[in-house]
Amino acid sequence: MCGIVGYIGDKEAYPVLIKGLERLEYRGYDSAGTALIDDNGGLHVYKTKGKVADLQHYCADKDVTGCLGIAHTRWATHGEPSSVNAHPHYSESGNLAIIHNGIIENYADLKKKLQEKGLTFRSDTDTEVLVQLVEYIQQKKHLDLLTSVQLALHEVIGAYAIALIDKREPHQIIAACRQSPLVIGVGNNEFFLASDASPIIEYTDKMAYLEDGSIAVMKQGEELKVVDVLNRELFQKIQTVDLELGQIEKGGYPHFMLKEIFEQPECITNCMRGRINVEATNVTLSAVIDYKRQLLSAKRIIIVACGTSWHAALIGKQMIESYCRIPVEVEYASEFRYRRPVISSDDVVIAISQSGETADTLAAVKLAKQHNCFIYGICNAIGSSIPRATDTGSYIHVGPEIGVASTKAFTGQVTVLTLLALALAKEKGTIKEETYLSIVKELSLIPEKMKETLQLNDRICALSRIFTYAKNFLYLGRGFSYPVALEGALKLKEISYIHAEGYPAAEMKHGPIALIDSDMPVVVIATRNAMYEKVLNNIQEIKARKGKVIALVSRGDDEISKIADEVIELPDTQECLEPLIATIPLQLLAYHIAVCKGKNVDQPRNLAKSVTVE
Repeated sequence: MCGIVGYIGDKEAYPVLIKGLERLEYRGYDSAGTALIDDNGGLHVYKTKGKVADLQHYCADKDVTGCLGIAHTRWATHGEPSSVNAHPHYSESGNLAIIHNGIIENYADLKKKLQEKGLTFRSDTDTEVLVQLVEYIQQKKHLDLLTSVQLALHEVIGAYAIALIDKREPHQIIAACRQSPLVIGVGNNEFFLASDASPIIEYTDKMAYLEDGSIAVMKQGEELKVVDVLNRELFQKIQTVDLELGQIEKGGYPHFMLKEIFEQPECITNCMRGRINVEATNVTLSAVIDYKRQLLSAKRIIIVACGTSWHAALIGKQMIESYCRIPVEVEYASEFRYRRPVISSDDVVIAISQSGETADTLAAVKLAKQHNCFIYGICNAIGSSIPRATDTGSYIHVGPEIGVASTKAFTGQVTVLTLLALALAKEKGTIKEETYLSIVKELSLIPEKMKETLQLNDRICALSRIFTYAKNFLYLGRGFSYPVALEGALKLKEISYIHAEGYPAAEMKHGPIALIDSDMPVVVIATRNAMYEKVLNNIQEIKARKGKVIALVSRGDDEISKIADEVIELPDTQECLEPLIATIPLQLLAYHIAVCKGKNVDQPRNLAKSVTVE
């Protein structure tokens, strides 16, 4: 979703802002812009449709001096992508400029009222309504910018992260957030502002994550001031963030996605570090130790998530039900929040989100809170909104994920869900000791088996060239592999724009088999497990209809290898851990097909990394 950057200090702001926007390009956007106050108090707004590079080209002959500025990458919600609708937006007088991430739900009513008072609007956006409202209050009541923002936000319904500057108050930036993230970097006589830590970490590791309802006042040479809309001063914790610049750079890889696929062995090691003992005989999760009573007394677990996180949740459901014997429901957060779910204080709700800012998942958490559910968060971004809103939880610790199509976050989420299931099962006494020990031992070996699987990259790259012609793909799996089929299909359509569907293999005969012909590639996860013979029968049915089969099989398979068109051999592992291995070839297949088709792998069209608005 949209990216926000701001700077006030001794440096020239424009280079800091442009570099920050480049760091945020992974979030997805269609236009970019910046507003600067020069040393003479002049306010300059430059914006354009397209990429940050287009903005730089547009600004090449413009005055970009000044030590205070805000900048923005927009992902269109209200109003089509255009230079007019791009942020920042001016107030009618030209004194104020605003950038905004989120949606003002009552913007139409506010706009109508302001138009009735004689104000005119340049754009189709909800954001311009907010800056016009701030100025209207400011002029009518002769107030300063902070007070005007506070009063304006009283009237606003919706989610927002905003930053405003006023050329008449040229030494401050006002920022505010509600249900949309904002991070302030605290430097030496300077402040940085951003949607996440990635644009800031180059300059400081001291950061403040604003809570919902916070309004921050950044003035050069003064302490950070944080208040609410009633002007009550709020305590703001400033923390040291452990993030290295190299984690948000490509490090020699052509795309972030490929880098992040190859980072998975190290990421999963980091995810398990301190949670599996050196002997690989025990799992320890602090959240399970600290909240044992609440977790073990659950009558039911409800997992809420979106997209890739939802697929991870399906694997978590099977792990928890198989080993903890607790019923689990997996819900799309967007559906859960808008119906009347039957939930009670006996339920535990697990919320999964890579960013920790997914709007629908955060709203589902708040709904569950209203029903007094115990809430467990599984996130990657430390200090994000969902971890702050939940009772406890576990971070996946896979490092920043820049590619829009999630890869290492998926395997990190599956790993944490596996650890959670094992820890709960051990406490409940619902898992045999030998089963527990064998899974823990095998889980500790997964990073090495991931490395083995990544050695298939060149083979999958060559294989991908055969299938760039395809307009449709079918992915099939059973048991623990069914969610992997869903995830593989999602990766392909996200970045290559090929239509793909994932199905339980047994359901093929209930409709999808009608699509099978010589032009339909079918990816089948057919490792040697309890369902092997049944999946083998499915493959034979596909081949009888001239379908092209790409089979993921266990190493040394000599049956499916004879009938499939292409075979990818995987290291052996326990069935419940197969998703951690089988997902890697599907990530690579999607990546290489997209590259062969010349697609923008890291920034696929119409998609945003973090969906912070509905």
